Amino acid sequence: MNDEPGRLLIAWHSRTGASEAMAQAAAEGAGDVARLMPADAVAPDDLLAAAAYLFVCPENLAAMSGAMKEMFDRCYYPVLGRIEGRAYATIIAAGSDGEGAQRQIDRIAKGWRLRRVQDPVIECFDAQTPEAILAPKTVSQDRRDRCREMGAALAEGIALGVF
Repeated sequence: MNDEPGRLLIAWHSRTGASEAMAQAAAEGAGDVARLMPADAVAPDDLLAAAAYLFVCPENLAAMSGAMKEMFDRCYYPVLGRIEGRAYATIIAAGSDGEGAQRQIDRIAKGWRLRRVQDPVIECFDAQTPEAILAPKTVSQDRRDRCREMGAALAEGIALGVF
């Protein structure tokens, strides 16, 4: 993936591999338009250089993962007032629900005045025991295909100048 401005920034965090695999699938769908970055590497300049965003993370304890939250904390004020109207979408890896993480990201995006351009993708892995929650996750081809399609759709929106 390259670092040219006007791209799709896919910011991700993963503990068990699910979010990383889904972010990679989305990047595959977006092709050369994608810039895939772990959340802890994203800086305000990366957000400013992108035309659209895809935020991918697990839900932990009914909230977005700490590393994703830290990215938003670190970047929020430096880009506030400078990215209004840009497109965003989300993919959440959840044990059972995912709605808490989704709501948190939507509230931050509202503060930035971002524009949701695709329905949220919440992939539930039905992990309900400590062992299942902490275990490495395998992402099915069907789930990867949904993420790939989301990446392709976001790339197409950028190419058409829709966002």
